[in-house]
Amino acid sequence: MSTVSVVVPVRDDSAHLRRLLTALAGQSRVPDEIVVVDNGSTDDSAMVARAAGAVVIEVPVQGIARASAAGYDRSAGDVIVRLDADSVPPPRWIEHAVDLLADPAVVAVTGPGRPRQHADADGDAARHGVLRGAALRDAVLRGIWDTLYMGPYFVLMWSALGRPPLFGSAMAMPRATWERVQHRVHRTDAEVHDDVDLSMQLDPAWRVLVDPALALEVSARPLASFSSALTRTRRAFHTFRVNGRRANPVRRWARRYRVAARTRSAGRWSIR
Repeated sequence: MSTVSVVVPVRDDSAHLRRLLTALAGQSRVPDEIVVVDNGSTDDSAMVARAAGAVVIEVPVQGIARASAAGYDRSAGDVIVRLDADSVPPPRWIEHAVDLLADPAVVAVTGPGRPRQHADADGDAARHGVLRGAALRDAVLRGIWDTLYMGPYFVLMWSALGRPPLFGSAMAMPRATWERVQHRVHRTDAEVHDDVDLSMQLDPAWRVLVDPALALEVSARPLASFSSALTRTRRAFHTFRVNGRRANPVRRWARRYRVAARTRSAGRWSIR
């Protein structure tokens, strides 16, 4: 059986981290280790992680790419799961990711994030109409989220990369995948999107799966403000720029179809 390491970069996010660690303890496939990368926190994030039995490593120089790479390097599992502090995976999330990665042709798996729901099943509240208002707000938020953030992320990045992108709040990969690309990621660049950057290092012909069963809850912080959205957009363009030829969509799609043609001619059509 594959061993599983969960890597969680965190900075000043102890409340969300506590909820994530509780969700990990309730998994049908409990991880063999949890590596929390404290990226210069001033709150009690590290204390919360240690209290839950996680391994804590300190990366004081801030930068999500630096913190994530340090966690991948330190982890010991055959499978590396990457979650954010605000991720809340459902109980079978890790089990399902490991099952998908049992296929040796799959180099990574990922799923979409869903904004956290606030409507709770409380009979009295429902009778007084409180839940109706919360449910309506959640439905509106979900629509905005899918239309302006999660949907465009997967569609546009898939088009640019020649295959599905990884979503850093909900992804898993064999250790072998990380070892093949770890020397190429821009780990010291604080302006790159680490999940986009990692996605660019994966060959366009490699098989990455997006599975709706790997969807999980995250906070709606990406939509918290216009400046937040602008920062994320700026970093996306920066990530493409620093990757140069590797980020060129024409080259990536050409590579994908060249490999597909060779595979078809050999009778082993496998790129999907």
